[in-house]
Amino acid sequence: MLSVWWDFKGVVFFELLPRIQTINSDVYCRQLDSLKESIKQKRPKLVNRDGVVFHHDNARPHTSLVTRQKLMELGFDLLPHPPYSPDLAPSDFHLFRALQNSLRGITFNSDEAVNQHLVQFFADKGRSFYKRGIMKLPERWQKVIEQHGQYIID
Repeated sequence: MLSVWWDFKGVVFFELLPRIQTINSDVYCRQLDSLKESIKQKRPKLVNRDGVVFHHDNARPHTSLVTRQKLMELGFDLLPHPPYSPDLAPSDFHLFRALQNSLRGITFNSDEAVNQHLVQFFADKGRSFYKRGIMKLPERWQKVIEQHGQYIID
C-alpha cells in the first residue's frame, strides 16, 4: 500500500506500508504526523502561513473522528471532497496514472527495489508535472458539475 502526499512542487512525503498492513485511522494519523514533519523540512514557508490546505478523498480512515481531530491539531484546512468522486482526487487522475504506466512490465525482487523505483519516479517528474496535476483540479470539478456527477472519461 502506497500513501503519497504532494503539492505543486512535488512529493512532500510518501510511505510504502508493509504488505500485511492496511490503513486505519491510527496509521493515517501517524502518517499525518510524519507529513507535518516533512512539510517543516521541505516546505518551511507553509509552516509559517496560516496553515496547509489539505485535500484527500472520503476513505473511512480519512473521515474518522480521530483523523478530523488530528487534522485540526496539525492546523490543516480541509478542502471538502464530494462522496464517490474518484475523478476529483489528483492522485488518482494524475499521479497514480503516471506511476501505473511506469510500473508496466516491471517485476521487483524486494520491497527496497520498489522503494528505489518510487524515489526515482518521483524525482524524475519535474515541477511542471506536479503543478499541472494541481492546476487541473478546478477544471475537473467543473466537468463533474457539468456532467451532473457522472464519471469523467479521459
